[in-house]
Amino acid sequence: MKDLAKKVADIDFTMLSTRADDGEIGARPMSNNGDVEYDGDSWFFTWETSRMVADIQRDPRVGLSLQGKAGILGKPPLFISIEAIAELVRDMALFEKHWNADLERWFEQGIETPGIVLIKAHAQRIKYWDGEDEGEVKG
Repeated sequence: MKDLAKKVADIDFTMLSTRADDGEIGARPMSNNGDVEYDGDSWFFTWETSRMVADIQRDPRVGLSLQGKAGILGKPPLFISIEAIAELVRDMALFEKHWNADLERWFEQGIETPGIVLIKAHAQRIKYWDGEDEGEVKG
């Protein structure tokens, strides 16, 4: 997990997938906001009224897909697939802990922005591939 955490630190955007009420899978890019001391938990800010939040309330099982930079000498990039359980967090202390000033682009009043919510995705299973090595970590 320690080696994988170092690699995750270099990846900003994640595709977060949820299951909609009709069974379809919806995915959207989410930034980890520079919050990369990866321990199996991923944190994302969003709007309380988003479809993603409704999906998580109905079914907290989510998927995260990450792709790292290509390796040197033509080595393929790192690919990571995470199966996680999502939790909707409304705790201001955790908002503050995971806040990054770059988020003010979307949330103009910072952690005081009405309708803001934090998603905590706790990894249950992590699979990774980098062209030469692959493995799995279970949470």
